[in-house]
Amino acid sequence: MDEVILKSSGDLELMRKSGRLLASVFNYLDPLVVAGVSTMDINNLVDGFIVNTLKARPASKGQYDFPYSLNTSVNDVVCHGMPSVSHFLKSGDIINVDITLEKDGFIADSSKMYMIGEVSPLATRLVEKTYAAMWKGISVVKPGATVGDIGFAIQQYASANGYSVVREYCGHGIGREMHEAPQILHHGRLGTGLVLREGMTFTIEPMLNQGEAKVKLKNDGWTVVTRDKKLSAQWEHTIAVTADGYEVLTLRDGESVQ
Repeated sequence: MDEVILKSSGDLELMRKSGRLLASVFNYLDPLVVAGVSTMDINNLVDGFIVNTLKARPASKGQYDFPYSLNTSVNDVVCHGMPSVSHFLKSGDIINVDITLEKDGFIADSSKMYMIGEVSPLATRLVEKTYAAMWKGISVVKPGATVGDIGFAIQQYASANGYSVVREYCGHGIGREMHEAPQILHHGRLGTGLVLREGMTFTIEPMLNQGEAKVKLKNDGWTVVTRDKKLSAQWEHTIAVTADGYEVLTLRDGESVQ
């Protein structure tokens, strides 16, 4: 297993900066994700804002040969949805926008669900409960807790609310590289797995499905969808383990620690 890179106080200050910039991208994007906009429009708007306004780099672009600056995952798309000039958002859609940003050598990673126009109560509930599930996982982060504790908290909450947790994709360490050790599973058993230490930085990004947890990869080699075509939702933040708990490095305007 790759060694976990503990971040110094200087590293963390740079990661805070990247996190604040990424939060500002979502603030910019919030009024623009509406019915009639194409997912490629979203990509192009974000790319221009990151590069031209923030003088930063969209870290997803070119990573593993991915050609775009973000992922747009609509309705039954679980993750890694590719922007398209022909996919226009419509009322009733739910969409996850997943963005990464690098500034001064350090990367921040976050995603947010948007509900377009009149969204069904069932879809709204999925989005809200997935957000709460992410916070259930975040809330147990502290030195001495384990990766299994995070996964257990998310899985228990999801199951209690009638949702399944996608197991093929997980959170990850992050810093100078987008994907570092450790992996952060969104299911698990209490007291198992890697013990958390001050200076660790990683994402927590649960994907919850309305139906079965099973997913499949589309022919484009990126887009992951639910096998039963039911809805999926995801939220994500970048987290730092502090001396006595955690810090959310990508907290957005209007959000508060749960």
